[in-house]
Amino acid sequence: MTKQVQLYLNDKAWARWTALVLIALMMFFAYMFVDVMAPLKSLLEPQLSWNSAAYGTYRSSEYILNVCGFLIIAGFILDKTGIRFTGLLSASLMVIGALIKLYGISSWMQGTGLESWLNSWWEAMPASAKMASLGFMIFGCGCEMAGTTVSKAIAKWFKGKEMALAMGLEMAIARIGVFAIFSISPLIEAFTGSVVTPVAFCAALVCIGLVTYSVFCIMDTKFDHQLGKDNANEDDSDEEFKASDIKNIFSSHIFWVVALLCVLYYSAIFPFQAYGAEMLQCNIGDISAQEASNIFRWFPIGAAVITVFLGNFLDRKGKGATMLIYGALLLIACHLVFAFVLPATHSKFVAYVTIVVLGISFALVPAALWPSVPKIIEEKVLGSAYCLIFWVQNIGLCLVPLLIGYVLDGVNASNPIVKEELAQLEQWKELGQEAPDGFFIHYNYTVPMIIFACFGILALLLAMYLKTLDKKKHYGLEQPNIKSNVSAEFAEVETAEE
Repeated sequence: MTKQVQLYLNDKAWARWTALVLIALMMFFAYMFVDVMAPLKSLLEPQLSWNSAAYGTYRSSEYILNVCGFLIIAGFILDKTGIRFTGLLSASLMVIGALIKLYGISSWMQGTGLESWLNSWWEAMPASAKMASLGFMIFGCGCEMAGTTVSKAIAKWFKGKEMALAMGLEMAIARIGVFAIFSISPLIEAFTGSVVTPVAFCAALVCIGLVTYSVFCIMDTKFDHQLGKDNANEDDSDEEFKASDIKNIFSSHIFWVVALLCVLYYSAIFPFQAYGAEMLQCNIGDISAQEASNIFRWFPIGAAVITVFLGNFLDRKGKGATMLIYGALLLIACHLVFAFVLPATHSKFVAYVTIVVLGISFALVPAALWPSVPKIIEEKVLGSAYCLIFWVQNIGLCLVPLLIGYVLDGVNASNPIVKEELAQLEQWKELGQEAPDGFFIHYNYTVPMIIFACFGILALLLAMYLKTLDKKKHYGLEQPNIKSNVSAEFAEVETAEE
């Protein structure tokens, strides 16, 4: 008897890697938009009258609606409707939010009744910052929903294959977006003389991201037809997802360990990105925003390069829990260098090395963390589990930028250099003059860097605890992802004699 082994679309290497590129491009453009203003932070006060507290509020706004429960709803949507509908919805929300933010900081809103109304309340927050925050809130809903959707999409297309490598490559592509925007944003601003233009450029890219995900949806529809699924929900599980399953996730001890590790680690990364370029300006000395961005842009490159090797190692050798420990150790060391060594040496070499090492840390933890979730969570609630982890993570990402902004203003309130520079800036504004090129406020960043290091210490303790749990419960976090059996990609026609 001859038995034909069916090959699915994801068994073809070109198909699954093309699918990965299409969904990764959406996140690539999204990451560019998230950090488009980060390398320009020192220019926001002279151009838009945003102080550190206003900027911190704006950065926190990305996560406010997610923390208020949107990500929990997103988990229901993802597990009920599948990766196609949820991905298109998230990409559309990112487009809408990006356009609202662009409108808020552009000249289109200036002199309108909306601007007057926005300025009539909470006077410490400029109208442009309020509207930008609204847009960023909507964008953040789409971006975080997209992140969970992409994780589930990769888990679907790379099940039993190079899952960690695929997730690592997706993260690497997205982080190259951070490298790109830290390179491009200051150049566009320098060419046009406005912080608005880089935002407009990235808003256009977010629209392109919606198109690339739409193409992926066409491929995924064909894949589902092969699997014999005609409904919208692509869940591979035989059991239907129920809302009551959320209770099981929340009652899982290992879920909370992973979620808390995630929020602590990422609270020392993404909020740091928002302030990193200005921190380098202040700690190295009189360098321009573009020079600081040129140094900081190497942070995601360190992560992107090593992520590919880490993903391949995790797929074939494992050791995911161990990698979490090493990643947290590197994180702590880097933030302490930024807090104490860099201000003492003003060394660009130290800055470059530390940024790259921090990037390696940023490769170790996510590359090991996200492929581990399918090992501890049932597939039918995997989308909700990712969303709930992101929800917990968003609580930290919402509060920490706000905390750092207020701490930065607070600890520098009595700094004579900062007081003098702020007074000079106010004098220029009263005279109707613009601040000269290269002007920025020389904040002391020691306390914020210590705060980031403390998050790393707590993450380290949880990583060690997680490894201990894995030894006792045998979750397989230290085990490779690729199964020992022959991959379906190389399946052949089997012949047996009766």
